[in-house]
Amino acid sequence: MLGESGSGHALVLDGPPEFGGRNLGVRPMELLLLGLGGCTQFDVLLILRKARQVVTDCVVEVSAERAAQDPKVFTRIHVHFILSGRDLDPRQVERAIRLSADKYCSASIMLGATATLTHDFELCAAD
Repeated sequence: MLGESGSGHALVLDGPPEFGGRNLGVRPMELLLLGLGGCTQFDVLLILRKARQVVTDCVVEVSAERAAQDPKVFTRIHVHFILSGRDLDPRQVERAIRLSADKYCSASIMLGATATLTHDFELCAAD
């Protein structure tokens, strides 16, 4: 399947062969987690920039568990941030993640309505 967004961007979606797919693209449920990761990362970086924090790299790892029975919704989602920068203040990072999760990230708020959503982070020194 080729999904095209309202903004004109496209990506390939597919499923595993055992369900009729050809394994040529991201799974639709994986795409939800990718969207969550991108949405919250964007917010966190914007909030940290406004707080004058110098971030040189940010990796977001999202892991999830799904219900065993249909509909196999996400039941637990964990978002782990790995941030690099110069003298990053852990309090500012924690604040930015909390603001994203509770106020700004639509994906977090929507998925958090059906799943337990947790966050943590680690800080690395800038290269």
